[in-house]
Amino acid sequence: MSFMYNYEMRTLEILTPILLAVHLLWRAPRPMPIRFLPVAALALILIHFATEGYRWQMIPLYALTVILSGLALFNVDVKPIASILTFVLLALSSALPILLPVPRIADPSGPYDVGTRIYELVDDSRREIYSNKDEARRFMIQIWYPSKIVSSAQRAPWMADAKIYAPAIADHIHLPSFFLDHLALVKVPASKDTKVAEADTPFPVILFSHGWQGFNAQNTQQALELASHGFVVVGVQHTYGAVVTVLPNGDVALNNPTALPDGAPDDEYEAAAQKLANQWAGDLGFTLDFLKLQNGDAASLFFEALDLSRVGVYGHSTGGGAAIQFCGTDPRCIALLGMDPFMRPVSYEVIDRGVSQPSFFMFSQAWADDTDSRNNELFNRFYPNVENSSGVISIDGTAHYDFTDMPLLSPLAPQLGLKGPLNGKTVTTIINDYLLSFFELTLNGNASDLFDAQNHKYAEVKRIK
Repeated sequence: MSFMYNYEMRTLEILTPILLAVHLLWRAPRPMPIRFLPVAALALILIHFATEGYRWQMIPLYALTVILSGLALFNVDVKPIASILTFVLLALSSALPILLPVPRIADPSGPYDVGTRIYELVDDSRREIYSNKDEARRFMIQIWYPSKIVSSAQRAPWMADAKIYAPAIADHIHLPSFFLDHLALVKVPASKDTKVAEADTPFPVILFSHGWQGFNAQNTQQALELASHGFVVVGVQHTYGAVVTVLPNGDVALNNPTALPDGAPDDEYEAAAQKLANQWAGDLGFTLDFLKLQNGDAASLFFEALDLSRVGVYGHSTGGGAAIQFCGTDPRCIALLGMDPFMRPVSYEVIDRGVSQPSFFMFSQAWADDTDSRNNELFNRFYPNVENSSGVISIDGTAHYDFTDMPLLSPLAPQLGLKGPLNGKTVTTIINDYLLSFFELTLNGNASDLFDAQNHKYAEVKRIK
């Protein structure tokens, strides 16, 4: 099967249908313990509400448990034919939580525990161009960092304000708004606001820019992996370009579709896209300004913890274009990595001038194979101007969203257009290996043969350039 991701093993969700199945399949007359298995299942559901949390995918199973418990308590025997039909209903009721499970974000492989903190940034030097209001640019960032071990620390949620994010994501992938409500139950192997780990030297910093209608936690698996190996990773949430943004004062900023006017003539579209990339590159630059202040503030969690002479930048899709635009105009960028970089937002000046920083680019097979696309035309115009490249690869069997956590949403991710046919764990392994190796090479000076033209560690990887 192509997905092969880990999903949360919610013990009580598993035990409940098992108890009901044993009860239904046991031939009459049922002994007392078997007769009252639905009552035991009902007790498990009550515990499940308190410990694991309610989710709508379980409603048919909840209802069936209540009905069978009532029959058991009133000593009503279910006829064999009815038992078979009820068992079929049980199987169908169990399908929903299987097809829409609670995703599990895997533990990272590095030696550090991971902490995370969220900030709102307000850049008074720039005006917001997508809100139809005369106001300063406001956006959120989430930082993942090497953390001291705190045994009592609770796991952080995958996405803050999931009750707002989940319907927005569902709408984006053309599902009913309530379909992903269970994402509020997802926890990640990171603790909120714990102290930064002690080290002999400050930690290098990596900025991440999400794609159009993405969000700053869309690549959490990668952020955790990097942070566990000693990098401070900052996911920048580009307000009005993200799928939705929730600000601390309660304001909810929806995606503004006019920022990338789908269907507009090419020149109009690219002018709008380049305007967007400039705004996003400004977000990246202001984030570094903010981190510099935090690094020098004795009251800050990150006081003297950041090495801002070692800054890497990476992005996915439109965020990949913003990363290129930023690194092409701001010397604070020391290393650049693009995942399916969307080139139409990159200014023609940067495309034709190129970048001087060490760079590396990864493409999904879906995007790499679209050789006649405007995106590949612009990338092929840009790439000869990249002075210090570790290469360009594509990964067979992958689609655009394979570079994100979105395939975790369901085992049906391929059918939803959220991933390609390649095994999900293999995809994650390949991407994390290249991502970590590139920033170890460029920010820490740790060489890797992964970027050698003759390296064949992964059969699925093709070197394009």
